[in-house]
Amino acid sequence: MKIRPGVKIWFETEDCRLFGQGTIELLKQILDKGNLVDATKAMKISYRHAWGLIKEAEKRIGEPLVITHKGGDSGGGGTRLTSKSMALIRQYSRIEEVLNEVVEDQNIWEGLFVKISARNKIKGEVISVNKGPVAASVKIKVQVPCVVTALITREAVEDLNIKVGDQVAAVIKSTEVMVSKET
Repeated sequence: MKIRPGVKIWFETEDCRLFGQGTIELLKQILDKGNLVDATKAMKISYRHAWGLIKEAEKRIGEPLVITHKGGDSGGGGTRLTSKSMALIRQYSRIEEVLNEVVEDQNIWEGLFVKISARNKIKGEVISVNKGPVAASVKIKVQVPCVVTALITREAVEDLNIKVGDQVAAVIKSTEVMVSKET
C-alpha cells in the first residue's frame, strides 16, 4: 500500500466555511444536465439534499447560485447557473488543478525533506527579467564574478513579484536553477 498526500478544498470567509467539493460538483452537474433532477440522479443524492446544499450556500454567500424555471404541462423546466456560480466553478477548478499538480509533483515533496547545502544557494541581484507566454528568463548577478540565468515559469515571476534590482537566492540543483525571494 502506497501512502500519498491528498487535499480537500473549500471556500470560507473569516466567519465560516461556505462550501466545498460537494456543492461545486452539484453545480457542475446542473450545468452539464440542465436541471436539478438529473444532476441529483447523476450524483446519487436526494433532490431535497441537493436543494439544501444550494440554499445553504446561497444563504452564506448572500446571492443566488441557480435560477429555476418551471416547465408547466408541456415540460421544459430547468435550472441554470448564475454568473456567480460559473465564476466559483472556474475558481475552484483552477485551485484544484494547481493543488493536484503540487500533490503529484515528486520534486516538490523531495525538496521538503532535503536540506539544501550552503554551497548550493547563491545570493545575487536580478539584472533582467524577460517574460514569455509561459516561461520567464531571470538573470541574476551573483556576488562571485558571474551571472546565473534561471528559466522559471511566468507565473512564478509574477507570484514572487520578481523585478530588476531585487535581492534573491539562486538555488542550484544538479538539473536546474530555481529562484527564491524572501517576502
